[in-house]
Amino acid sequence: MFMGPFLKKFFPDVYARMRADSDVSNYCKFDSQLLTTFTSSLYVARLVATFFAASVTWAFGRRTSILIGGAAFLSGAAPGGAAVDVYMLILGRVLLGVGVGFANQV
Repeated sequence: MFMGPFLKKFFPDVYARMRADSDVSNYCKFDSQLLTTFTSSLYVARLVATFFAASVTWAFGRRTSILIGGAAFLSGAAPGGAAVDVYMLILGRVLLGVGVGFANQV
């Protein structure tokens, strides 16, 4: 199980439910608003950033927009890789989403 150490460190309640009962549906095992926030934060940030990226691309060009996207992506990888709690993970995912949103617009 490759997600075990990750869930154990950042989502211990989900990990405990996953290990406790194998007869329960996966929809119930992974029922956590914090886990859902972590999962969807990248996609929501990407959507919002795309609208801002359109304005930046229109005003300053594609090069500036892709540089901003790359910088946001790299600045999201740092807290994601060095995360000690789930809120650092979410911050990293939001910054990754901003980077993907800018790159997607270009």
